[in-house]
Amino acid sequence: MGSYLGAALKGPVGFVAQRHDALTAIRRDLHAHPEIGFEEHRTAALVAERLHQWGIEVHTGIGRTGVVGVIRGRSEASGKSIGLRADMDALPIREESEVPYRSKMHGRMHACGHDGHTTMLLGAAQYLAATREFDGIVYVIFQPGEEGYAGAKAMIDDGLFVRFPADEVYGQHNWPGLPPGHIGLNPGPMMAAADRVEITITGRGGHGAHPHLTIDPVLIAAHVITAAQSIVARNVAPLEAAVVSLCAVTSGNLDAFSVVPREAKISGTVRAFQHSVQEQIETRLRELAEATARAFGGQASVVYQRMYPATINHKPNYEFAAQVAEELVGRERVARTLPPSMGAEDFAFMLQAKPGCYVRLGQGCPEGGWLHSTRYDFNDAVIPLGAGFLAALAERRIPLTTIRPEI
Repeated sequence: MGSYLGAALKGPVGFVAQRHDALTAIRRDLHAHPEIGFEEHRTAALVAERLHQWGIEVHTGIGRTGVVGVIRGRSEASGKSIGLRADMDALPIREESEVPYRSKMHGRMHACGHDGHTTMLLGAAQYLAATREFDGIVYVIFQPGEEGYAGAKAMIDDGLFVRFPADEVYGQHNWPGLPPGHIGLNPGPMMAAADRVEITITGRGGHGAHPHLTIDPVLIAAHVITAAQSIVARNVAPLEAAVVSLCAVTSGNLDAFSVVPREAKISGTVRAFQHSVQEQIETRLRELAEATARAFGGQASVVYQRMYPATINHKPNYEFAAQVAEELVGRERVARTLPPSMGAEDFAFMLQAKPGCYVRLGQGCPEGGWLHSTRYDFNDAVIPLGAGFLAALAERRIPLTTIRPEI
């Protein structure tokens, strides 16, 4: 760890490094007991217990299973506040790794590193509560249901920023594409919007030996899937980024090999960074599906659901976060123009409500592969840097005018 942190091994990073073993034990306990969206009761209880133990004001049940800790600085004269967010939920995946702390919950796994995110925010909270070297209030936000449940929106709808009116908010995610000790971000889009598409095609069923008496929805589905690929290739402007992935088709019965079914369903996802591109893709999908089905004598209906908006950093907050990162690890280890991902993140809802920044924390590519792999595991070596970075954001943003010596 020291080989890439150097001078950062003091202040918040050093404080957390001294407690690395205890925090690693928490992370591995969370990994062994994963909970999916809005079921994070054990995780929330553990978080609340630790925050209370460190003398932090604790609020639970926000957005169903969310937890917020309120840490007051040595002074509150500035009237300023900052929010630091971590997601807590796991995925409905069966873990295939052999680590001794592998999931004890069948069909549940921390395959995206949220166990590490929760642990790092706990480490930051412990440091900030112990030192309180800032002028204002820090809200530590432990969010449920990031993986498809829009837990950030649930917390906001439950009054998150009314009850805890942070001036700005920051979040981070572990990133296998960057080595440990590196931090990545950019001044605009970090993650794409995620839309869900379901296309239902209705035809006329019948006997496979007499197809002329049917309207085959499977054939129509095949043409719709092919036609949909023309949207990005021929309708979306070449300099705009977009993805149309129709990922699943269900129709008929595999045992009924001679039966033409009446209906077929297609489901998939659309990813884009611009709202105008989302609108364009939705319109074209409807037109193509309906017209293609009609051409074959069938019908098609499209349900298009906007799930998560694009995660877009606010430039002033990006500049600030990049500066803090460079102070910790050096300019050469900060990727200021990290390419955005076509994945999605519901921290986007928080960035729509408040200015802020979303950051990637390098963790290296583990043996288990990429995020959401059945063998994925968070890299415990990055806990001090991740926790220290979050704490440093708070200290630098709302500093005391007189700073005491670093711990």
